[in-house]
Amino acid sequence: MSAGARALSPWLALALLLIVAPRIFSSGTALTMMSVMGVMIIFALSFNILLGQTGLLSFGHAVYFGLGGFVAIHAMNAVIHAKLPVGVPIVPLVGGVAGLAFGVLFGLVSTRRAGIVFSMISLGIGELVSSSSFILRTFFGGEEGITTNRVKLTPFLGYKFGPQLEVYYLIAAWCFVCVIAMYALTRTPFGRMCNAVRDNPERVEFVGYSPRMLRLIAFCFAAFFAGIAGGLSAISFEIMNAQQLGAQQSSLVLLMAYIGGVGSFAGPIVGAVIITFLQITLSDVTSAWQLYFGLMFIGVVLYAPNGVVGWMRLHRRAVGLGEAWRLAPAYAMVAPALAAAGAGAIMLIELANRQLALARSEGSAMRLFGFDIDASTAAPWIVAILLFVLGAMVVRRLWPRVGDAWGIVNARLQYRGAA
Repeated sequence: MSAGARALSPWLALALLLIVAPRIFSSGTALTMMSVMGVMIIFALSFNILLGQTGLLSFGHAVYFGLGGFVAIHAMNAVIHAKLPVGVPIVPLVGGVAGLAFGVLFGLVSTRRAGIVFSMISLGIGELVSSSSFILRTFFGGEEGITTNRVKLTPFLGYKFGPQLEVYYLIAAWCFVCVIAMYALTRTPFGRMCNAVRDNPERVEFVGYSPRMLRLIAFCFAAFFAGIAGGLSAISFEIMNAQQLGAQQSSLVLLMAYIGGVGSFAGPIVGAVIITFLQITLSDVTSAWQLYFGLMFIGVVLYAPNGVVGWMRLHRRAVGLGEAWRLAPAYAMVAPALAAAGAGAIMLIELANRQLALARSEGSAMRLFGFDIDASTAAPWIVAILLFVLGAMVVRRLWPRVGDAWGIVNARLQYRGAA
């Protein structure tokens, strides 16, 4: 296979996946989930322009997602009222321009400094805009938000984007274009200089570049793509409210980037898919789904700092060089104990959650792992505690063997690389 074919193959596979996915998962819930995944992929990659590429940890990135969505939804209502010949596919670009405008405005202030100062300024701006959403009711709509009707816009090539399938393909098209654009940005000299600012801003100054200007430009790019994601969200749900520009939305995109892995371009994409899937499915299973997200975030930061993609790359390299078999015995030994500890932790969380529900008079009976149990009795609590404690003790005892196995594998990989 030629170098050009190797370079194009991932993008052709992505395009094919986006086209074929709704044919395989054709239910309304699946289409909605995949639409949200497309929006969140753009949002997470825009955040990674700041964190992964430039080293700027923002706690208020949802501001540009939300403001882009609000401007887009107001633009849709204005177009409908004036009966202008504007189609739905143009609306995300309006959100992107709005995100860019607010990015320039806020970026001039927040990118003066990097590190913890930037993070605190971004947090302050996020809280300022979020609190203003309940004051400026004309623009933000208060607690009810702003609604629209996308089918009232001018049809585009005969499509009015009423069915969710048409909305999915619109989001998929924008997602594909934005992913390519953001990847191309990382391969430019500007993208390389952003990496240099992340790693050593002093050296960037020595070679004649302004770290502050590079941070500002990266900030504006990130706000632009976040605004596009907000515009697509406005089209998909036909409503924007204050929750979409608050701290919860900013923490969600931070979670996506870290779970997937900020050290690679594909990391936020994988993180967005995983978190969106879990958010939609877990919220139907348990009311404690946010607690699971928090625990998963802590676990990834402590034990897999490079995220899911980084963890997969380590194993792919070991498999590619024929060294993965050395890991199998250690994994096989620790897996049952790890599963037992995980099951015990889930039981403890759900039993405690049911006790809180019992305080709300929702009853103590529940179904967990296929069994009907009573959270007010001692037996399930004893089983949960035993599973968690014994499993954690065994994992702690056996985990050094996993470290030893990886030490041997890494030594072998280094030897082969040197050879």
